Amino acid sequence: MATITLFPGRYVQGGGAVTRLGEELSRFGKRHFIISSPHPLEHLLPPVLPSIEAVGAVRVERFNRQCTDAEIARLLGLVQEFGADTITAVGGGKTLDTAKAVASQAKIPCAMVPTIASTDAPCSSVCVVYSEEGVFQRADILPTNPNLVIVDTNVIVQAPARFLVAGMGDALATWFEAESCRIRRGRNIAGSVGSMTAYALAKLCYETVRDYGLSALTACEAGVVTPALERIVEANTLLSGLGFESGGLAAAHSIHNGLTVLPAVQHLYHGEKVAFGVLASLFLTDQPMHRIDEVYTLCASLGLPTTLSDLGLEGVSDEELLCVAEKACAEEESIHNEPVEITPHRILSVLKAADAEGRRRMA
Repeated sequence: MATITLFPGRYVQGGGAVTRLGEELSRFGKRHFIISSPHPLEHLLPPVLPSIEAVGAVRVERFNRQCTDAEIARLLGLVQEFGADTITAVGGGKTLDTAKAVASQAKIPCAMVPTIASTDAPCSSVCVVYSEEGVFQRADILPTNPNLVIVDTNVIVQAPARFLVAGMGDALATWFEAESCRIRRGRNIAGSVGSMTAYALAKLCYETVRDYGLSALTACEAGVVTPALERIVEANTLLSGLGFESGGLAAAHSIHNGLTVLPAVQHLYHGEKVAFGVLASLFLTDQPMHRIDEVYTLCASLGLPTTLSDLGLEGVSDEELLCVAEKACAEEESIHNEPVEITPHRILSVLKAADAEGRRRMA
């Protein structure tokens, strides 16, 4: 089977990178539609808009906070009415996913300007669609990756540090899931097996989070950009995006999807739930104790969840956890890329084992 490796068209990262947006968009056309989350709409875009207006017409629309079919359809109608040549998303993962879906349906280029480094959504062709209540519905695979990704680390460092930590939780899964796919010869997002490039980038992603994560968190809490923070922003955004999409997903993201059935976890970020999925996957794949210790120590140092209580699920019943496990084991889920037998009761067991190890370490 041929390997397939997926990349965004261009990736730009660094302090002040957002000032290049107008210049970069000019390569794609003259009518630019911008979808923005509320906070950057008021605080980031005003000084940037003149540089975009200098290269063409601009329309800005506020994102309604949830990536749903209804929101995609609403924005698509506005894009078509404006006659846009490009779509730019400014904000978090759901804003970016929505813009990717709209651009795909409109068949025009899209640019991603993440304001937080909490997910690998900016670089990927995946669009995660939720219900109005925030329950995971499906992951659509779009025909192309974003044409442009601009990550301004001066912007990223202004966001609460919890976003950066959540991004590290998401990035933490990249190597473990890609490694399971490599062993199983599981399919990646393109429906093929991963390349050695994909697996190498996935491992580099894990090593970067392990070696520089705490230093980057310290810098973020101080509101400063350091080399370690630049490394982690790149790991969270580019390495994780390339690694998961071209290497493949497995248990951690399926467990995240399963957890969304419980209302008590709705306050958590994507990467926080994924991180607990990683811990459960360590028991699922029978990792040696030195690896389990390494990952739990890292999660604890970063403030990522290591127990069900940390997820807001103190006192959760086995029946509720079985519902999580059943959704995680749905036929279309990536958990079936794991090189082990997958059943809901086995996932229930590893969820409880991961929680027990987390509680043991806190005793």
